Amino acid sequence: MKPNKHIVVPPGEGNTLNVLGAAYTVKISGAETNSAFCLTEALNPPQSFVPLHTHTREDESFYILEGALEIRCGDHTFNAPQGTAVLLPRNVPHAFRNAGNVPAKVLITLTPAGFEGFFEEAAQLPADQPPDPKKLAAIGRKYGLEFVPPPVQG
Repeated sequence: MKPNKHIVVPPGEGNTLNVLGAAYTVKISGAETNSAFCLTEALNPPQSFVPLHTHTREDESFYILEGALEIRCGDHTFNAPQGTAVLLPRNVPHAFRNAGNVPAKVLITLTPAGFEGFFEEAAQLPADQPPDPKKLAAIGRKYGLEFVPPPVQG
């Protein structure tokens, strides 16, 4: 990409991927921003969640366009209704879920870019069955993502 080239992605366009039952549309990829950032729109179904995980390479920011998410970042859990902006820094474990009865539409910016490769590879896993945790973890490691195991009860 030339630094002075504009990018326009009309509504409903972009590269849409089914990532474990959620639609992720890459609106502007790292290939288009010299790896500076990736802009993705996610549509998280009601009662869906992303488990506790850590990004080691990028910061992740959310802007809630529709619906709401419950977000955990480090030791804090908070509600993020429509209109909320959230920064989830790299190397801090975080998770989120749509506890509502309507889809949550979220604009996600990943800085720097590169993590969109995870979305592309995870979209190759069967969407009609629970993901194989080992396969998903292996894909995540390629992109600097580590799933945080639950604490041992005892």
